[in-house]
Amino acid sequence: MGRDCILSIDQGTTNTKALLVDRSGVPVYRASDSVAIVTTTDGFTEQDPELIWQSVAKVITCSCEHAQAEGFSIQAIAISNQRETALAWDRGTGRAAASAISWQCSRGAEICTRLGGRAEEIRAKTGLPLAPLISATKWAWLLENDKAVQNLNNARRLCLGTVDTWLIHKLTRGAVYATDFTNASRTGLLNLSALAWDHEILDLFGISLESLPKLRPSSFLLGYCRGIPELDGVPVMSAIGDSHGAAFGHGHYAPGTIKATYGTGSSLMALTPSLVPDTPRLARTIAWSIGDLTQYALEGNIAMTGSAIQWLGEFLGFTNPTLDLIALAATVEDADGIFFVPAMVGLGAPYWDAQARGTISGLSRHHSSAHLARAAVESIAFQVADVFFAMEAASSVHFIELQTDGGATRNTSLMQFQANILDRPVLRARNEELSALGAAWLSGLALGWWKSLHDLEALSHSADRFEPAFDAAQRDEKYLGWKMALSRMLSDKAVPA
Repeated sequence: MGRDCILSIDQGTTNTKALLVDRSGVPVYRASDSVAIVTTTDGFTEQDPELIWQSVAKVITCSCEHAQAEGFSIQAIAISNQRETALAWDRGTGRAAASAISWQCSRGAEICTRLGGRAEEIRAKTGLPLAPLISATKWAWLLENDKAVQNLNNARRLCLGTVDTWLIHKLTRGAVYATDFTNASRTGLLNLSALAWDHEILDLFGISLESLPKLRPSSFLLGYCRGIPELDGVPVMSAIGDSHGAAFGHGHYAPGTIKATYGTGSSLMALTPSLVPDTPRLARTIAWSIGDLTQYALEGNIAMTGSAIQWLGEFLGFTNPTLDLIALAATVEDADGIFFVPAMVGLGAPYWDAQARGTISGLSRHHSSAHLARAAVESIAFQVADVFFAMEAASSVHFIELQTDGGATRNTSLMQFQANILDRPVLRARNEELSALGAAWLSGLALGWWKSLHDLEALSHSADRFEPAFDAAQRDEKYLGWKMALSRMLSDKAVPA
């Protein structure tokens, strides 16, 4: 008799990963394949939907071959995915009508400017700031500029979806057209209170209800796989946005839990007891949906964290910009009064200041490149702290610790400095595929492998713990110095504290 497992697909911006997760909730196999991302001559960022699917098909093949060789029996398929990336395809043929517009692409900026007078209404209903990031601006751009999309819309054959919807549609050979609530909550079209597509917001963007997928919980029987012999008839049992999947994969589900994912940029997500009132400083979102349970959250996105390290390393002419800069930073104990604010593309949460630009302050004659490198590393922790404290204020919840994941968490000195600035313990997850793991656990809930969130909390969650080591005077001196550096470069467009 085969050993049961779940095939979890994590479709990211530059890679597609797959995990096989067994009944103990532990990954027993990993596969990965790269995905190309293209910047056009217009400066647009996009991907080929068919290449996205091919990368998924490749990791599925690898996973199925391993499962067969090792005697595993795949009982369900789980999906986690890059968020906000917008796709359009033909309902009849299932073929893509246009390139997938990446979440990074800003081609919807003009649409945001045009709708600027309705920005507060959009944020109040959907929880998201009106920005090119949200999927709605990308679909509106396609409807206004792409002839093939326009023709499908006129023929009432247009499908608009995020990556989860595209994968579900492909896996089920067009039988299911659906998205989960977490991905829907990142489109700028979902009314968070009603848990439904908002008709007035749809009209603002020129998007018809019939072109959008059905809304489903994150843990749910979405359909059955067809057309892949090794998986024929296997149910698709979960879908969730990657940041939400990572939050779920940490294994802590009580309101007041907060996690930070450190990558090229960084994002924080804090679970709240209910949908909190509208706040201009943070996004409100759905963390996950299980049956009748809708878990709400606050989210804050930071544009430049890991990319700030990369930028400074390139600026200093290093051969390996990121690794060399981190090694240089480790040669000094602190930044010695230098503050680097990496606002080269503006500032995200909690300031939302697109006009802000990067600054380096506090320089003295005795400073070296090592101090500047250290300031770049510390800037990550300062930016995370700004969002962390804004979330506490907005939710009226005191966070007792910070869960962390992502590539930059391997930097032990960064994690320790983060704990020092927050004056809270920092717990670094040892599993690097939390998004896929969280999606797998959601499938396991739908299968009945685990009966409740309490069962998942009881699973092993290995983490490295960093305790704060600064006294109050040290912490205040450094954080106030950061705030002063910020105050020198914020424009009058910044959201006030």
